[in-house]
Amino acid sequence: MTTMFDPIDAYCERVSAAYWAEPVNALTNLAFLVAAVVMWRRTAGLPLGRALSAVLAAIGVGSWLFHTHANGLTAALDVTPILGFILIYVFAATRDFLCLGGWRPWVAVLAFLPYAGLMVPVFAALMPVLGSSAGYAPVPLLILAYAGLLWQRSPATARGMVVGAAILVASLTFRTLDGPLCDVVPFGTHFLWHLLNALMLGWMIEVWRRHMLAGRGGGG
Repeated sequence: MTTMFDPIDAYCERVSAAYWAEPVNALTNLAFLVAAVVMWRRTAGLPLGRALSAVLAAIGVGSWLFHTHANGLTAALDVTPILGFILIYVFAATRDFLCLGGWRPWVAVLAFLPYAGLMVPVFAALMPVLGSSAGYAPVPLLILAYAGLLWQRSPATARGMVVGAAILVASLTFRTLDGPLCDVVPFGTHFLWHLLNALMLGWMIEVWRRHMLAGRGGGG
């Protein structure tokens, strides 16, 4: 009988259940904390930006716990802040980028769940090489959809969104290649997912911050 505390061996670098079995994957989570501190300072006076920065820090902590105590419980602690960041950003993008107020940002947040539930199996079927990365594949597509809606109204923000989507695709590529390249790179490529994802999430907060400071947002 398996439990949530049973060890998980999901990445190339891990060869045992020891705390430091994934030193590179564990230590590169510091990038999330650095990005969170930088963006916390840059979003002074913007409560939603501060919230995104706090969740960004939580992503780093959750991922650290998973890559040091790899089990079902820490796996949940790893992915939950990521989902939280996505949902908060969907709210912010709908309200402040698309200028849709009232109940509509909340509907967009709720709509993300069936959207992901529909698209994840599609990506998994069309691109089986993605493996578990299929769970994240709908996100860059959604970012590009928002960018398309913004292209005429706010081209600078739209370009920033495209840059964010491109960084995310690169980071997902390295996450996907971790297993296939294990014989070539003994410590894997998952750590590059951490570094690029920290950059991408910090950048997405910065895109929102610039949009708000330009006076185009609907709230703080």
